[in-house]
Amino acid sequence: MSAVLASERRKWRKPPFIRNPLARWGLIVFALAYLVLAIGSMEVNWQRVYEGLERGKQFILAFSHPDFTSRWSDISAGMIESVIMTITSTAAGIIISIPIGLGAARNIAPLPVYYLCRGIIAVSRALHEIIVAILLVAIFGFGPLAGFLTLSFATIGFLAKLLAEDIESTDRSQSEAVKATGASWLQWINYGIQPQVMPRLIGLSMYRLDINFRESAILGLVGAGGIGATLNTAFDRYEFDTAAAIIVIIIVVVMVLEYLSGMIRARLQ
Repeated sequence: MSAVLASERRKWRKPPFIRNPLARWGLIVFALAYLVLAIGSMEVNWQRVYEGLERGKQFILAFSHPDFTSRWSDISAGMIESVIMTITSTAAGIIISIPIGLGAARNIAPLPVYYLCRGIIAVSRALHEIIVAILLVAIFGFGPLAGFLTLSFATIGFLAKLLAEDIESTDRSQSEAVKATGASWLQWINYGIQPQVMPRLIGLSMYRLDINFRESAILGLVGAGGIGATLNTAFDRYEFDTAAAIIVIIIVVVMVLEYLSGMIRARLQ
């Protein structure tokens, strides 16, 4: 093993401009000059930076005594809203992603369906959740409906793409054996494709559930409901102890979801 590593190490050679000390120092000076010019072009207000450091200090100190009680009704309502948004959007996204993922797999879908489903996936992945949330808030108004639609839309692009790639990389011998028995298209999908991709689909769904909960906290900052709206209100009121409590709750929930998803994936494997 050591001989192989030594051989690989001998194969790699530094580029000439790195071996040349003058070129190396010139590159360092150029990088530093560019960094200085870039910072200067930002027109930083150092007075505001100083004031922000003081607020940042107060916020960090608030983690030593987070306030879970004074705004508990708002925190619990926002958390329940986020959980409902997360579960419903993930379920809706999974249901819609399965047929789109099947259509986006080149080895099982006809060419027109393939291009259509790939186009849907591309549009879903091209738009960031924040942009979609802003658009939907403008259309439907403030509240969890915009958050639910945003997370469902994002889930479709995420799951359908990965599901299609898993279907395209399935073992062809198993699916061809099912097809050779005279099975219909649905039977072929159910017995030849589904057993190979189902464990991966469940694992990805649990992972997306985790992502959707974290995204629900962000979407609330633009008015799409959830615990993020409560967090934004706490920051606007400079209630850093309440904001610290909300962040602690978010961290705990994400850790619990990560633990549960790990257990489910371990059982499936």
